[in-house]
Amino acid sequence: MDRLNNQPRDTVSDVLQSLSVRSVIYCLSELREPWGFGVEGAQVAKFHLVLTGSCWLELDGYDPAPLAAGELVLLPHGDAHTMRGQPGSPVRRLDHILADSPPGADGKLAYGGRGAATKLLCGGFGLAGPLPDPVRTLLPRLLRFDAVATGLAAWLTPVLALLQEEADGAEPGAQAIFAKVADVFVAQALRRYLNGSQQAGLLAPAPLLDPAIRRTTELMRRQPARQWTITELAGEAGMSRTAFCTRFTKLVGDPPMRHLARVRLSMAAGHLATTSASIRQIARLAGYDSEASLSKAFKREFGIPPGRYRTRALSTRPTATSPA
Repeated sequence: MDRLNNQPRDTVSDVLQSLSVRSVIYCLSELREPWGFGVEGAQVAKFHLVLTGSCWLELDGYDPAPLAAGELVLLPHGDAHTMRGQPGSPVRRLDHILADSPPGADGKLAYGGRGAATKLLCGGFGLAGPLPDPVRTLLPRLLRFDAVATGLAAWLTPVLALLQEEADGAEPGAQAIFAKVADVFVAQALRRYLNGSQQAGLLAPAPLLDPAIRRTTELMRRQPARQWTITELAGEAGMSRTAFCTRFTKLVGDPPMRHLARVRLSMAAGHLATTSASIRQIARLAGYDSEASLSKAFKREFGIPPGRYRTRALSTRPTATSPA
């Protein structure tokens, strides 16, 4: 049975409308080889959009990620990270770079040597209201939005052309245009990723008032690839195995390991819909020991295998409507 034909309530739209994404552009950077900058961790979510050229993003706990023109990366939890033109390029802290060579009145920053150029649109995004815990904890530390792999290049191409035109020009108001367009990019990336969470039934649960059970659900969502056991989770909750399983099932609606499977599979669905990562790579990220084990669990949850889910996600035409 193809369970995706039974469309659930569109909680993704509800979430995006309630969040009201508001982007702030820090700078439009023209970076020439060799270059590299480090961004300190902060509570403000961050993004980088590659307009031209290529670069690498490095984040503790993740493999270095090569980024090409048209790719967007989000760091929803504001983690510290590094951007480089090439692996091994020298790195300075971004705040030191901005202090020594502040952007001009047009918000443009030039930095690096005399080699190949990369243009980045860098900024942060905030929300008009607080991010609900069930949504916040489902978002990974790094969300990569691969425009080519997800079939969105046709939609992004005119937007990128607009951004490039603004970047090359000197008309006033460019900063405001960048921020408005970034709102759409950010909302679209969140939408793509969270569709799998909706289908796994993880977006709309009532807030958990029990602090011990809330802690264990947050741990599952922050570390889905960890090989959790009931004994470990019960220990985190400060309970016996029996008491923990009984209370968890009553409050969450699923036994602990069943809930963990939903979390892992929603993450896998998100990566399938937003990246070109192989199913084997996604299995590792989601805590499965092989592509076969992920595929079996994924089909049981969503009714179709991962490859078909990805094909269907890529065939869905995106809308360019901002949630503002």
